Amino acid sequence: MWYPENQTELNELLEKLIIHSTKHNKKLHGLIVPHAGYEYSGEVAGKAYSLIENKKIDKIALLAPSHYANFSGVVSCDKLTTPLGNVRILENDFPKSDSILRREHSLDVQLPFIQKVQPNAKLLPLVLSELTLKQAQDLAEKLSTKDLFFIISSDLSHFNNYEKAKELDMETIELIEDLDFKNFNSIDACGKFPLLVLFYLCKIKGWKPKLLEYKNSGDVTGNKSSVVGYASFFF
Repeated sequence: MWYPENQTELNELLEKLIIHSTKHNKKLHGLIVPHAGYEYSGEVAGKAYSLIENKKIDKIALLAPSHYANFSGVVSCDKLTTPLGNVRILENDFPKSDSILRREHSLDVQLPFIQKVQPNAKLLPLVLSELTLKQAQDLAEKLSTKDLFFIISSDLSHFNNYEKAKELDMETIELIEDLDFKNFNSIDACGKFPLLVLFYLCKIKGWKPKLLEYKNSGDVTGNKSSVVGYASFFF
């Protein structure tokens, strides 16, 4: 399980993970957060979500990569639920696939965090698979016209030893912070397509991601032979 199924346990865990260690008074437009099980990446994600707790946000677009279904483009859905209750879904005209979104953990693990820190916001849930540059740019342009807060779901490198993972992840973090289109293909992350859309969004809007927290699974478990990288950013 990616997080507890029991509502009380989930609430208690979220309260522990949403760490208020960073103050940010400037207007935020979005977050990049990891999507592993809460025991692994929950603190890295929670620190980012703490930045928007009690902020006035009406509509959130959640962009998550597809791990299990191969398709071209983007899909949404009409209904999602967690142990905290039904998610408030924003009406939209994207193709619908409830089965893909219900199964996709990169989207699912974000839902309780969103429900906890923004219980009244409506969510536009989007799962992205293969995108061309034109598709990514078109999606960014479409989303940029709406009054949305953006959450981008992505882990970093997978299954390298601890030192190699840190080296690769620092390179990816630099590419993201620099919005380096030229070297985008060098990004080592499972959320590359959501990140590509974000790059175009940032170009349109004049936003720039800034690293908030980085860890990998070796920092959590102590097993440094094969790790997964996690980072959170705000923009």
